[in-house]
Amino acid sequence: MGRNLDPKCRQCRRAGEKLFLKGQRCMSPQCAMVKRNYPPGLHGPKGSRRRATDYGTQLNEKQKAKRQYNILEKQFKIIFEKARQQAGNTGDNFLVLLEMRLDNAIYRLGFADSRAQARQLVNHGHFTVNEKKTNIPSYLLKSGDVIKIKPNKSKAKIFLALPESLKRKETPSWLNIDQKALSGKVLHKPDISLLQPNFNVQMVIEYYSR
Repeated sequence: MGRNLDPKCRQCRRAGEKLFLKGQRCMSPQCAMVKRNYPPGLHGPKGSRRRATDYGTQLNEKQKAKRQYNILEKQFKIIFEKARQQAGNTGDNFLVLLEMRLDNAIYRLGFADSRAQARQLVNHGHFTVNEKKTNIPSYLLKSGDVIKIKPNKSKAKIFLALPESLKRKETPSWLNIDQKALSGKVLHKPDISLLQPNFNVQMVIEYYSR
């Protein structure tokens, strides 16, 4: 399965803002956006002075969304096409499809520090959906689905500090978490008005509609 192997800090610097790709490190003074808040490359801070075209702005917003959700181009476009074919607002449909992915829900529940880590944990078979082992990060969840850490995986080193870290994390309203059982339930589709993505969805739609 393809992965984006570009350094995560360079991806944030290219986008010009934090994409929270490295979990807790993004919240610390070690974050690259704190140390070097300018695009990567030979020209350093001077590289940020170029005036972006309309196409460049749309491309940047698309790249931000794609990198933030840790999805490669081919699959990202497939999700967009699926959103366009559904009834209703394409942008809203697009956001819902991105949020309802299994790897994203695991990240939102606080079971992983980043979407990249959530994707890896799913690939390694650490979770079940409705008591069935599911190792497909792009699996689309439905209302009522229950996500659990497999009992034989709950004592793994990566989950040892989970009970304590979950106390400090806020779960979105469309998900419910049982911290003792280390499980989460999808209550309903995400409320678009509460998602507040840090990218311009309309520009992503315009990019693919050219």
